[in-house]
Amino acid sequence: MSNTVAGHVRRTTVVADDGVPIAVCEYGPADAAVTAVFLHGHCMRSESWDLLRDQLEAAWNTRVRMVFYDHRGHGDSGRAPASSYTIDQLGRDLATVVAAVVPVGPVVVVGHSMGGMAALAWVRQQPELVRTRLAGIALIATAANGLADAGLGRLLRSPAVSVFHTAARWAPRATAGSKRVGCAVGAAAVRVAGTRGRSVDPRVVAITAAMAGQTSIVTVSSFLKSFVDFDESATVSALAGIPAVVVCGTADVLTPLAHSEALAARLPGAELVRIRGAGHSVILERAPEVAAAIDGLVARVRSGGVLAPAV
Repeated sequence: MSNTVAGHVRRTTVVADDGVPIAVCEYGPADAAVTAVFLHGHCMRSESWDLLRDQLEAAWNTRVRMVFYDHRGHGDSGRAPASSYTIDQLGRDLATVVAAVVPVGPVVVVGHSMGGMAALAWVRQQPELVRTRLAGIALIATAANGLADAGLGRLLRSPAVSVFHTAARWAPRATAGSKRVGCAVGAAAVRVAGTRGRSVDPRVVAITAAMAGQTSIVTVSSFLKSFVDFDESATVSALAGIPAVVVCGTADVLTPLAHSEALAARLPGAELVRIRGAGHSVILERAPEVAAAIDGLVARVRSGGVLAPAV
Protein backbone atom coordinates (compact mmCIF):
# COMPACT_ATOMS: atom_id res chain seq x y z
CA MET A 1 0.00 0.00 0.00
CA SER A 2 1.36 3.44 -0.97
CA ASN A 3 0.24 6.89 0.25
CA THR A 4 0.39 10.47 -1.02
CA VAL A 5 -1.15 13.58 0.52
CA ALA A 6 -2.62 16.47 -1.52
CA GLY A 7 -4.20 19.17 0.62
CA HIS A 8 -6.75 17.53 2.90
CA VAL A 9 -6.96 14.42 0.71
CA ARG A 10 -4.90 11.31 1.43
CA ARG A 11 -4.46 9.20 -1.71
CA THR A 12 -3.70 5.53 -1.30
CA THR A 13 -3.12 2.61 -3.65
CA VAL A 14 -4.34 -0.69 -2.22
CA VAL A 15 -3.53 -3.99 -3.93
CA ALA A 16 -6.48 -6.35 -4.34
CA ASP A 17 -6.25 -10.08 -3.67
CA ASP A 18 -5.44 -10.72 -7.34
CA GLY A 19 -2.87 -7.94 -7.66
CA VAL A 20 -5.09 -5.22 -9.18
CA PRO A 21 -4.29 -1.71 -7.83
CA ILE A 22 -7.27 0.07 -6.26
CA ALA A 23 -7.13 3.88 -6.04
CA VAL A 24 -8.40 5.20 -2.68
CA CYS A 25 -9.01 8.73 -1.37
CA GLU A 26 -9.50 9.54 2.33
CA TYR A 27 -10.94 12.68 3.90
CA GLY A 28 -11.07 13.56 7.58
CA PRO A 29 -9.02 12.46 10.59
CA ALA A 30 -7.67 8.92 10.64
CA ASP A 31 -8.68 8.65 14.31
CA ALA A 32 -12.33 9.65 13.77
CA ALA A 33 -14.82 7.62 15.79
CA VAL A 34 -16.61 6.40 12.64
CA THR A 35 -15.43 5.78 9.08
CA ALA A 36 -17.81 5.87 6.12
CA VAL A 37 -16.74 3.94 3.01
CA PHE A 38 -18.39 4.94 -0.29
CA LEU A 39 -18.81 2.61 -3.30
CA HIS A 40 -19.75 4.17 -6.64
CA GLY A 41 -21.90 2.77 -9.42
CA HIS A 42 -21.34 1.08 -12.77
CA CYS A 43 -19.37 3.22 -15.27
CA MET A 44 -18.80 5.90 -12.61
CA ARG A 45 -15.81 6.70 -10.40
CA SER A 46 -15.23 8.05 -6.89
CA GLU A 47 -15.71 11.64 -8.12
CA SER A 48 -19.41 10.85 -8.56
CA TRP A 49 -19.62 11.45 -4.79
CA ASP A 50 -18.02 14.93 -4.90
CA LEU A 51 -21.21 16.99 -4.55
CA LEU A 52 -22.46 14.77 -1.76
CA ARG A 53 -19.05 14.77 -0.06
CA ASP A 54 -19.10 18.56 0.08
CA GLN A 55 -22.44 18.41 1.87
CA LEU A 56 -21.25 15.79 4.36
CA GLU A 57 -17.95 17.57 5.09
CA ALA A 58 -19.94 20.65 6.08
CA ALA A 59 -22.24 18.56 8.28
CA TRP A 60 -19.65 16.31 9.87
CA ASN A 61 -16.63 18.60 10.13
CA THR A 62 -14.00 16.22 11.57
CA ARG A 63 -16.34 13.75 13.30
CA VAL A 64 -16.41 11.17 10.50
CA ARG A 65 -13.65 9.96 8.19
CA MET A 66 -14.72 9.34 4.59
CA VAL A 67 -13.10 6.78 2.28
CA PHE A 68 -13.80 6.71 -1.46
CA TYR A 69 -12.31 4.39 -4.06
CA ASP A 70 -12.58 3.48 -7.74
CA HIS A 71 -13.75 -0.02 -8.56
CA ARG A 72 -11.42 -2.14 -10.68
CA GLY A 73 -11.65 -1.13 -14.33
CA HIS A 74 -12.98 2.30 -13.34
CA GLY A 75 -11.35 5.68 -12.76
CA ASP A 76 -7.77 5.53 -11.53
CA SER A 77 -7.89 1.90 -10.42
CA GLY A 78 -6.17 -0.76 -12.51
CA ARG A 79 -7.63 -2.71 -15.38
CA ALA A 80 -8.05 -6.43 -14.82
CA PRO A 81 -9.03 -9.57 -16.71
CA ALA A 82 -12.65 -9.38 -17.82
CA SER A 83 -13.34 -12.56 -15.87
CA SER A 84 -12.73 -10.64 -12.64
CA TYR A 85 -15.36 -8.00 -13.41
CA THR A 86 -18.01 -9.53 -11.16
CA ILE A 87 -19.99 -8.36 -8.15
CA ASP A 88 -18.40 -11.11 -6.05
CA GLN A 89 -14.94 -9.73 -6.83
CA LEU A 90 -16.09 -6.21 -5.94
CA GLY A 91 -17.14 -7.57 -2.55
CA ARG A 92 -13.64 -8.95 -2.05
CA ASP A 93 -12.15 -5.62 -3.17
CA LEU A 94 -14.19 -3.85 -0.49
CA ALA A 95 -12.80 -6.29 2.08
CA THR A 96 -9.27 -5.46 0.90
CA VAL A 97 -9.88 -1.70 1.15
CA VAL A 98 -11.37 -2.00 4.64
CA ALA A 99 -8.50 -4.18 5.85
CA ALA A 100 -5.92 -1.76 4.46
CA VAL A 101 -7.29 1.65 5.38
CA VAL A 102 -9.91 0.96 8.08
CA PRO A 103 -8.34 -1.91 10.04
CA VAL A 104 -10.12 -1.03 13.29
CA GLY A 105 -13.23 0.76 14.44
CA PRO A 106 -16.84 0.98 13.31
CA VAL A 107 -17.57 1.24 9.59
CA VAL A 108 -20.58 2.64 7.75
CA VAL A 109 -20.83 1.40 4.15
CA VAL A 110 -22.56 3.58 1.54
CA GLY A 111 -23.21 2.03 -1.88
CA HIS A 112 -24.80 3.56 -4.97
CA SER A 113 -26.18 1.26 -7.68
CA MET A 114 -23.49 -1.37 -8.42
CA GLY A 115 -21.73 -0.16 -5.26
CA GLY A 116 -24.73 -1.20 -3.19
CA MET A 117 -24.69 -4.60 -4.86
CA ALA A 118 -20.98 -4.96 -4.03
CA ALA A 119 -21.74 -4.02 -0.42
CA LEU A 120 -24.31 -6.82 -0.20
CA ALA A 121 -21.82 -9.32 -1.64
CA TRP A 122 -19.30 -8.18 1.00
CA VAL A 123 -21.90 -8.70 3.75
CA ARG A 124 -22.29 -12.33 2.63
CA GLN A 125 -18.55 -12.89 2.29
CA GLN A 126 -17.54 -11.28 5.61
CA PRO A 127 -20.09 -12.39 8.25
CA GLU A 128 -17.74 -11.99 11.22
CA LEU A 129 -16.55 -8.55 10.12
CA VAL A 130 -20.15 -7.49 9.53
CA ARG A 131 -21.11 -8.71 13.00
CA THR A 132 -18.26 -6.91 14.77
CA ARG A 133 -17.48 -3.84 12.62
CA LEU A 134 -20.43 -2.83 10.43
CA ALA A 135 -22.19 0.01 12.25
CA GLY A 136 -24.56 1.08 9.48
CA ILE A 137 -25.34 0.71 5.78
CA ALA A 138 -26.82 3.01 3.14
CA LEU A 139 -28.14 1.42 -0.05
CA ILE A 140 -28.83 3.99 -2.77
CA ALA A 141 -30.60 3.34 -6.08
CA THR A 142 -29.76 -0.35 -5.93
CA ALA A 143 -31.31 -3.80 -5.62
CA ALA A 144 -30.78 -7.17 -3.96
CA ASN A 145 -32.01 -9.19 -6.95
CA GLY A 146 -34.22 -9.14 -10.04
CA LEU A 147 -32.30 -6.49 -11.95
CA ALA A 148 -33.38 -7.97 -15.28
CA ASP A 149 -37.05 -8.10 -14.29
CA ALA A 150 -37.99 -4.41 -14.08
CA GLY A 151 -37.31 -1.04 -15.70
CA LEU A 152 -34.53 -0.72 -18.24
CA GLY A 153 -32.88 -3.69 -16.53
CA ARG A 154 -35.10 -5.89 -18.70
CA LEU A 155 -32.77 -5.01 -21.57
CA LEU A 156 -30.04 -7.09 -19.91
CA ARG A 157 -31.48 -10.17 -21.63
CA SER A 158 -32.24 -8.48 -24.94
CA PRO A 159 -30.60 -9.40 -28.28
CA ALA A 160 -29.19 -5.86 -28.51
CA VAL A 161 -27.16 -6.38 -25.34
CA SER A 162 -25.90 -9.70 -26.74
CA VAL A 163 -24.57 -7.79 -29.74
CA PHE A 164 -22.91 -5.35 -27.35
CA HIS A 165 -21.19 -8.23 -25.51
CA THR A 166 -19.94 -9.56 -28.85
CA ALA A 167 -18.47 -6.16 -29.66
CA ALA A 168 -16.77 -6.14 -26.26
CA ARG A 169 -15.03 -9.44 -27.02
CA TRP A 170 -13.38 -7.76 -30.02
CA ALA A 171 -12.46 -4.63 -28.07
CA PRO A 172 -8.97 -5.77 -26.98
CA ARG A 173 -8.11 -6.12 -30.67
CA ALA A 174 -9.41 -2.64 -31.50
CA THR A 175 -8.68 -0.44 -28.51
CA ALA A 176 -9.32 2.90 -30.20
CA GLY A 177 -12.58 1.65 -31.62
CA SER A 178 -13.69 0.29 -28.28
CA LYS A 179 -13.07 3.66 -26.70
CA ARG A 180 -15.28 5.37 -29.25
CA VAL A 181 -18.00 2.77 -28.74
CA GLY A 182 -17.66 3.07 -24.97
CA CYS A 183 -18.07 6.85 -25.13
CA ALA A 184 -21.10 6.56 -27.43
CA VAL A 185 -22.73 3.92 -25.25
CA GLY A 186 -22.01 5.90 -22.10
CA ALA A 187 -23.45 9.11 -23.46
CA ALA A 188 -26.51 7.33 -24.85
CA ALA A 189 -27.14 5.53 -21.55
CA VAL A 190 -27.07 8.82 -19.68
CA ARG A 191 -29.47 10.46 -22.12
CA VAL A 192 -31.94 7.57 -21.98
CA ALA A 193 -31.71 6.47 -18.34
CA GLY A 194 -30.57 9.68 -16.74
CA THR A 195 -33.25 12.02 -17.99
CA ARG A 196 -36.23 10.20 -19.60
CA GLY A 197 -37.82 13.53 -20.47
CA ARG A 198 -37.23 15.04 -17.02
CA SER A 199 -35.63 18.41 -16.44
CA VAL A 200 -32.12 17.64 -15.15
CA ASP A 201 -29.27 20.06 -14.49
CA PRO A 202 -27.12 19.94 -17.67
CA ARG A 203 -24.00 19.86 -15.49
CA VAL A 204 -25.16 16.60 -13.92
CA VAL A 205 -25.78 15.08 -17.35
CA ALA A 206 -22.34 16.23 -18.55
CA ILE A 207 -20.53 14.90 -15.48
CA THR A 208 -22.27 11.52 -15.66
CA ALA A 209 -21.75 11.17 -19.40
CA ALA A 210 -18.06 12.05 -19.07
CA MET A 211 -17.50 9.36 -16.42
CA ALA A 212 -19.43 6.77 -18.41
CA GLY A 213 -17.53 7.66 -21.57
CA GLN A 214 -14.19 7.11 -19.85
CA THR A 215 -15.09 3.51 -18.96
CA SER A 216 -13.91 0.86 -21.41
CA ILE A 217 -16.41 -1.24 -23.31
CA VAL A 218 -14.87 -4.38 -21.75
CA THR A 219 -15.56 -3.09 -18.24
CA VAL A 220 -19.09 -2.01 -19.17
CA SER A 221 -19.97 -5.31 -20.82
CA SER A 222 -18.41 -7.63 -18.24
CA PHE A 223 -20.19 -6.09 -15.28
CA LEU A 224 -23.49 -6.06 -17.18
CA LYS A 225 -23.18 -9.83 -17.50
CA SER A 226 -22.70 -10.05 -13.74
CA PHE A 227 -25.97 -8.18 -13.18
CA VAL A 228 -28.20 -10.69 -14.97
CA ASP A 229 -28.13 -13.38 -12.29
CA PHE A 230 -27.25 -11.16 -9.34
CA ASP A 231 -29.17 -12.33 -6.26
CA GLU A 232 -28.26 -11.34 -2.72
CA SER A 233 -31.84 -11.44 -1.42
CA ALA A 234 -30.90 -14.06 1.16
CA THR A 235 -28.03 -11.87 2.34
CA VAL A 236 -30.24 -9.01 3.47
CA SER A 237 -31.32 -10.90 6.61
CA ALA A 238 -27.69 -10.71 7.84
CA LEU A 239 -28.23 -6.95 8.24
CA ALA A 240 -31.00 -7.36 10.80
CA GLY A 241 -30.40 -5.02 13.72
CA ILE A 242 -27.87 -2.86 11.86
CA PRO A 243 -28.98 0.75 11.26
CA ALA A 244 -29.84 1.13 7.58
CA VAL A 245 -31.21 3.65 5.14
CA VAL A 246 -32.49 2.84 1.64
CA VAL A 247 -32.64 5.74 -0.82
CA CYS A 248 -34.13 5.90 -4.32
CA GLY A 249 -35.45 8.46 -6.76
CA THR A 250 -39.05 7.95 -7.78
CA ALA A 251 -38.08 8.48 -11.45
CA ASP A 252 -35.27 5.90 -11.45
CA VAL A 253 -35.75 3.67 -14.51
CA LEU A 254 -32.58 1.57 -14.04
CA THR A 255 -33.27 0.36 -10.50
CA PRO A 256 -36.92 1.35 -10.06
CA LEU A 257 -38.32 2.32 -6.69
CA ALA A 258 -39.87 -1.15 -6.27
CA HIS A 259 -36.36 -2.57 -5.75
CA SER A 260 -35.68 -0.17 -2.88
CA GLU A 261 -39.09 -0.80 -1.36
CA ALA A 262 -38.36 -4.54 -1.41
CA LEU A 263 -34.99 -3.97 0.23
CA ALA A 264 -36.45 -1.81 2.98
CA ALA A 265 -39.24 -4.33 3.60
CA ARG A 266 -36.61 -7.00 4.33
CA LEU A 267 -34.76 -4.70 6.75
CA PRO A 268 -36.83 -4.14 9.90
CA GLY A 269 -36.14 -0.65 11.20
CA ALA A 270 -34.58 0.60 7.97
CA GLU A 271 -35.49 4.09 6.88
CA LEU A 272 -36.80 4.29 3.29
CA VAL A 273 -36.18 7.67 1.65
CA ARG A 274 -38.06 8.32 -1.59
CA ILE A 275 -36.72 11.36 -3.45
CA ARG A 276 -39.51 12.62 -5.65
CA GLY A 277 -38.61 13.17 -9.30
CA ALA A 278 -34.98 12.03 -8.99
CA GLY A 279 -33.47 9.48 -11.37
CA HIS A 280 -30.74 6.89 -11.07
CA SER A 281 -28.01 9.53 -10.64
CA VAL A 282 -29.73 10.70 -7.47
CA ILE A 283 -26.40 11.29 -5.67
CA LEU A 284 -25.63 13.96 -8.26
CA GLU A 285 -29.13 15.25 -8.98
CA ARG A 286 -30.19 15.65 -5.36
CA ALA A 287 -26.98 15.57 -3.34
CA PRO A 288 -28.31 17.60 -0.37
CA GLU A 289 -31.24 15.23 0.18
CA VAL A 290 -29.11 12.10 -0.12
CA ALA A 291 -26.51 13.65 2.21
CA ALA A 292 -29.25 14.36 4.75
CA ALA A 293 -30.31 10.70 4.64
CA ILE A 294 -26.72 9.50 5.19
CA ASP A 295 -26.18 12.07 7.95
CA GLY A 296 -29.31 10.77 9.64
CA LEU A 297 -27.96 7.22 9.43
CA VAL A 298 -24.66 8.24 11.03
CA ALA A 299 -26.58 10.10 13.74
CA ARG A 300 -28.38 6.83 14.51
CA VAL A 301 -25.06 5.01 14.62
CA ARG A 302 -23.52 7.59 16.94
CA SER A 303 -26.54 7.47 19.25
CA GLY A 304 -26.52 3.69 19.50
CA GLY A 305 -28.95 2.90 16.69
CA VAL A 306 -31.80 5.13 17.83
CA LEU A 307 -33.21 7.55 15.27
CA ALA A 308 -32.02 11.05 16.04
CA PRO A 309 -34.78 13.63 16.47
CA ALA A 310 -35.50 15.82 13.45
CA VAL A 311 -33.76 19.17 13.51
